[in-house]
Amino acid sequence: MRDLRASDADRERVAAVLREALADGRLTVEEHAERTERAYAARTLGELTGLTADLVPRESQPILVDDRPVTVMFGRVRREGRWVVPVRLPLLALFGTVELDLREAVLQRRHVVLDALVLGGRIRLLVPDGVRVDVTGRTVLSTRDVRTRPYGEGPTVEIGGTMIFGSVRARAPKRSLRERVRGRLGRRR
Repeated sequence: MRDLRASDADRERVAAVLREALADGRLTVEEHAERTERAYAARTLGELTGLTADLVPRESQPILVDDRPVTVMFGRVRREGRWVVPVRLPLLALFGTVELDLREAVLQRRHVVLDALVLGGRIRLLVPDGVRVDVTGRTVLSTRDVRTRPYGEGPTVEIGGTMIFGSVRARAPKRSLRERVRGRLGRRR
């Protein structure tokens, strides 16, 4: 995952955190100059992640490259922003909620699997347009509510595993009024 190519937007996110650290006095001018130079020269996401590790908490990092399982017990855990989704991501929700925002995420492959174990918990996904969500796991007294807008051969997020007394909800972001009107007018033609 760390070997994925970084985009200009990724470099700018890191540079913004470095500028803020300089303004707060957490970095000296020399440290800021050296880290900023390394940020703009970075070719991979792995090179960028180490530049801000000591400046902001893990959940506030501009780029998150983490393949550890997502685990919650009696609470809520959320992954959002720019993060890399591994090919297989284990999820554990025991009477808690796992929220995954995939709108800015980098999918390692066109088909990723969320291997879930849910007991009395919930999985909440926010996916961009064009991403298909399939719930293929075993469910016992669980609900699924998938309202996405897949099209063509777009990426697929598969939710496998076992869900007991749980729920899965997947949503695409709400469309603006203008987008909804354009969609209806396009279908009438």
